Amino acid sequence: MTTNDGTPEKGAPYDAELMAASTDLGAALRELIEASVTTTTPAAEVAAAAELVRGATARLAVSRRSAATLPVLDDPAVGRRVFNPVVGTASALAPPLRLRRDGDGVVAEATLGVAYEGPPSYVHGGMSALFMDQLLGSAAGAAGLWGMTAHLELDYRGPLPLETPLVFRAWVDSTAGRKSVIAGTIALASDPDRPLVEARGIFVMPRPEKAQAYFGAITDAAGRHTPPRRPGDATSVQWG
Repeated sequence: MTTNDGTPEKGAPYDAELMAASTDLGAALRELIEASVTTTTPAAEVAAAAELVRGATARLAVSRRSAATLPVLDDPAVGRRVFNPVVGTASALAPPLRLRRDGDGVVAEATLGVAYEGPPSYVHGGMSALFMDQLLGSAAGAAGLWGMTAHLELDYRGPLPLETPLVFRAWVDSTAGRKSVIAGTIALASDPDRPLVEARGIFVMPRPEKAQAYFGAITDAAGRHTPPRRPGDATSVQWG
């Protein structure tokens, strides 16, 4: 869940100035990506923009973390994943989806721009799979049934239009031992009871030896060994 200004209200303390700057950068990059795939400016303008972007990249690349090092802003124990490609407020790849609890599951709304295009004027089907993987895992996490995706299947009932409000839902269908079956849908916000995408996933809690093999090298930003308590990104409601 979040405070009124959109920042996480749970978990370990973080640098508020860095959080604000990273969130602002994420928003600016989303605007840049959308502009880059819709611009009709002349080639010289596009080339000049590319040089500006390379200059910004050089400034950010002066100091970087490795893939095995958690971002200093993250707290996976409460689902704070600031650079998650679906819900991360600082991720240029994320819409971002802002999840909240809804009855026995989770729900989110988003309007997807042309950067997510597959067939002309419609959302890429692979994007639907990415979003549903996150939603299903988040529904599992919200129910205390965290795990990792073992199987994901989608049925596409109709194309998802771009630049149109969409609603994403997920809920626990069944659970047994280490395995949970989670279901979800994507629909038009104006017609939420008519799914255009239906999803079903199986999430499995890895055995301790598997979890160690997968995550034993993970450290926090200070270099301390910090294997996640709940493996995987899609395990909890991250944003209200």
